[in-house]
Amino acid sequence: MNQIELKELANGAMQEKAQKAIEEVIENMQDPNTPWKNKREVIIKMKFTQNEDRDDATCEISVDKKTAPIKPVETKFSIGKDLRTGEVFAEEYGPQIKGQMNMSDYVDEDTGEIHEETGKVVDYRKKEA
Repeated sequence: MNQIELKELANGAMQEKAQKAIEEVIENMQDPNTPWKNKREVIIKMKFTQNEDRDDATCEISVDKKTAPIKPVETKFSIGKDLRTGEVFAEEYGPQIKGQMNMSDYVDEDTGEIHEETGKVVDYRKKEA
């Protein structure tokens, strides 16, 4: 049988589609929002159909890819019910619940010095006269 050059098949369309799929797979592998461990795939399918006389054939070429899904984003909600009104509520929170005391409100994070209620920094290392 004579050799068929895959890069020239369908006027280079298969090569183009495969190259594009490979680029998308590599981009997906570099995306920090996807799991690193998932395997990715580029699938090239060639389906051959012949006529009854077996002297003519059609080749359907498809290129598909399988990439890793984007990782879901997670958040937290404080939920409850107002006992007076019966109304339910949900409030999103991050590392700290809204209204909760935070040490950075009272301590200078760079120096560790405590803020007075006036907003000034108190240096307890200094001796008072």
